[in-house]
Amino acid sequence: MSRLKQLESFVAVSSKGSLTAAALAEGVAPAVIGRRIDALEERLGVKLLVRTTRRITLTHEGSAFLEDCQRLLADLASAEASVSAGGVKASGHLRITAPAGFGRRHVAPLVPGFVAAHPDVSLSLNLSDRVVDIVNEGFDCAIRVGDLPDSSLVSVRLADNRRLCVATPEYLARAGVPAVPADLMKHDCLTLSSDASQTRGWAFQVDGEVIHLRPGGPLDCSDGQVLHDWCLQSLGIAWRSTWEVEGDLAANRLQVVLEEFSAPPNGIYAVFPQRKHLPLRVRLWIDFIKHSYGEAAYWSAASARARRAGE
Repeated sequence: MSRLKQLESFVAVSSKGSLTAAALAEGVAPAVIGRRIDALEERLGVKLLVRTTRRITLTHEGSAFLEDCQRLLADLASAEASVSAGGVKASGHLRITAPAGFGRRHVAPLVPGFVAAHPDVSLSLNLSDRVVDIVNEGFDCAIRVGDLPDSSLVSVRLADNRRLCVATPEYLARAGVPAVPADLMKHDCLTLSSDASQTRGWAFQVDGEVIHLRPGGPLDCSDGQVLHDWCLQSLGIAWRSTWEVEGDLAANRLQVVLEEFSAPPNGIYAVFPQRKHLPLRVRLWIDFIKHSYGEAAYWSAASARARRAGE
């Protein structure tokens, strides 16, 4: 029990930013939280937090350990809920947010099946390409694609997300085919504008290492669907997710370039605030969408729908 309390206190302090806030949430003295953190660091033999009079920051080891702790505590809560819930039905209102393009294709189509299985649950779906602050804006869960910079949220990996450089055969016939990632600097590349969330650029694997490039061109946009449409109009090369372009690749509307340099896939995640007791409706939603994405038939059917939509 003491080990579990140490982990819970470490996660609480990391997410809330102070011993006092973590102690207030649990209803104990800050010194109790401090002793748990000290005991945890002593047991592990590493420093997890750097504490000053003004702020608390995570060490490199602390950041890595935090992600594992969040996952462990979330799995434990899910296991307990699955046993204790018994025949209790999910109810209440569920607020979900997701990126606009991915949400239209791979979240919204799953909603009718979920509410049909849980008729006492109502659901609001927000589609936005900005990174929504789910805690302060009152959302229960967000579906996010790509890297997760916010360590104060708990995440569950739902599926892999792979990105590819694509262009039309017409563009490549006119401008040539890039042989290495550096060649992109000589091409018209269709990029997300600077106010979008893709801050690190396009990722490639070169000589076993992942590198990031920021190619440019005469056009950029904050909306990924617009970049996709421009790419189909032969206006340049785009770096898009496979879930978005599979139908176009199968129909030969687009071609993959630099595939041998593709970076390893990142993830598609469900993220939610750290909570001691996750509402049953949230847990069931995460289980439902994870099960759906885990079925190979789901992605092949989605690809077929995208192919038909483009014809």
